[in-house]
Amino acid sequence: MTRKPNDPKGADAPNDAQQSQPAGSGSGLRKGLTNYGDLGFSLFLRKAFIKGSGYTDSALDRPVIGIADTGSAYNPCHGNMPQLLEAVKRGIMLAGGLPMSFPTISVHESFAAPTSMYLRNLMSMDTEEMIRAQPMDAVVLIGGCDKTVPAQLMGAASAGVPAIQLVTGAMLTGSHRSERVGACTDCRRYWGKFRAGEIGEEETGQVNNQLVASVGTCSVMGTASTMACIAEALGMSLPGSATPPAVTADRIRMAELTGARAVEMAKERLTIDRILMPAAFENAIRVLLSIGGSTNGIVHLAAIAGRMGLDIDMQALDRMGRETPVLLDLKPTGQHYMEDFHKAGGMATLLRELRPLLRLDALTVTGRTLGEEIDAAGEPFPQDVVRSIKNPIYPQGGIAVLNGNLAPGGAIIKQSAADARLMEHEGRVVVFENSQDLVERIDLDDLDVNADDILVLRNIGPKGAPGMPEAGYIPIPRKLARAGVKDMVRISDGRMSGTAFGTVVLHVTPEAAVGGPLALVRTGDRIRLSVSGRELSLLVSDDELARRRAESPVVEPTASRGYLKLFLQTVTQADQGVDFDFLRLPEARGKTPE
Repeated sequence: MTRKPNDPKGADAPNDAQQSQPAGSGSGLRKGLTNYGDLGFSLFLRKAFIKGSGYTDSALDRPVIGIADTGSAYNPCHGNMPQLLEAVKRGIMLAGGLPMSFPTISVHESFAAPTSMYLRNLMSMDTEEMIRAQPMDAVVLIGGCDKTVPAQLMGAASAGVPAIQLVTGAMLTGSHRSERVGACTDCRRYWGKFRAGEIGEEETGQVNNQLVASVGTCSVMGTASTMACIAEALGMSLPGSATPPAVTADRIRMAELTGARAVEMAKERLTIDRILMPAAFENAIRVLLSIGGSTNGIVHLAAIAGRMGLDIDMQALDRMGRETPVLLDLKPTGQHYMEDFHKAGGMATLLRELRPLLRLDALTVTGRTLGEEIDAAGEPFPQDVVRSIKNPIYPQGGIAVLNGNLAPGGAIIKQSAADARLMEHEGRVVVFENSQDLVERIDLDDLDVNADDILVLRNIGPKGAPGMPEAGYIPIPRKLARAGVKDMVRISDGRMSGTAFGTVVLHVTPEAAVGGPLALVRTGDRIRLSVSGRELSLLVSDDELARRRAESPVVEPTASRGYLKLFLQTVTQADQGVDFDFLRLPEARGKTPE
């Protein structure tokens, strides 16, 4: 994207917009002039209206920095948005820019139906079009909850202007009967106890009051924390910005610094395409693997990469996983919480350990390389949250890629959060047709299921649900949970929360709703899972599968109107990020990692 340098003339120069500029050229308030057939009048009118808010000519002659405001009463993960906005504005003004905040869609994981993933692409389109439509020389993206950060990065990648990410930060931890707790790994752990009859309704209500001790994103390595770390690894946020908790002075100071840096990025014309290069995605994958990050991180990285004309090579990702150990001792893989990671030095501590595996030449929003930023971070100090490569939490990366006749396009498992006893397993299958079938039957006392069986849930993929909900974390059947069963092999074409744990196979591609082999599985079949062999196989003959396919042809879901129609007609599979096909660059620049 080419852009003209800042015009040195005053904003009120009478001939500013009468120099045959295309409507989308220029800078500051001259950028993207509304077309009334007279560009001089367009600028005149724009300035007249904005002066109604009390702006002076001096203010209007500065670089304009947009700020995406995702505050919402429905989004407590963004509950500190007012403070962050004020701090970003302060930083912009101190650096000589003009801050202009604007609202976009805000999506919270547990408040969006049918799932927040269904709305991620809509939020990305909203973000992209508002960046394109409104005059801004750079944009600060403020987000935090699971789908908001990837949506913003996707939209900004397509819009092409200088952009910098500011995450809202993790919540603080609470305490229940002297036990430290935090959302949402402990949410699942206590709910599991309740389902198993280990605690009653009264204690469940008590712990419910303590799991979320403040505004902010989940305090463990869920999707929100994963995307915060990935944003920093991509070079899209300031060094040290991933980990400060939401309600701390560190977070507010980082917001001010982010605003100031956005002004400099506008002056330098440091556009997003110079940062989101293959090396940046390789670094992000290394970090994802080393932090035991959310499996959702793969889907979001694939979507962001697709906006830049890149594909994530899943087999290369798996090879990287074999040589990238998990170093971060954080729930659900380890024991600590995000505030502990921050006190341990945050991403600088992790990146220092990962340095031999990183692409140090990758450019960041600071204008310096990742290697230069690691050098500037200072010396290490004693801490027990980030392990050394010689003493990892888990010897391989947190995520493994599986292949086989059940997943021709691949599937994944978060091996660092799985039961080692179940990662080499063959078992009888119990099939649930969809989420409603699961709800209706999972807790029946007469459900035909044993602890060694494999639970399969289908039709919860991108089109089948729709929106690929986090239903892949299938609950242990109640009668087994009460008998003490803590884990089983579970397989689906859906996703699970990064806060979840267990031997759960996800993102089976292609999904059942478009005719993937998962649609052909029947209760009583046998499946073999071998994480060491990277295998996921349905032990049924090809002839029998062909017979089943002919007997029960798949009819893909459709809709007659609205966003759902657009979604079902254009959404891609998990390996391409569950993005809309028309939003990906039509000519891919290649695969990453190379």
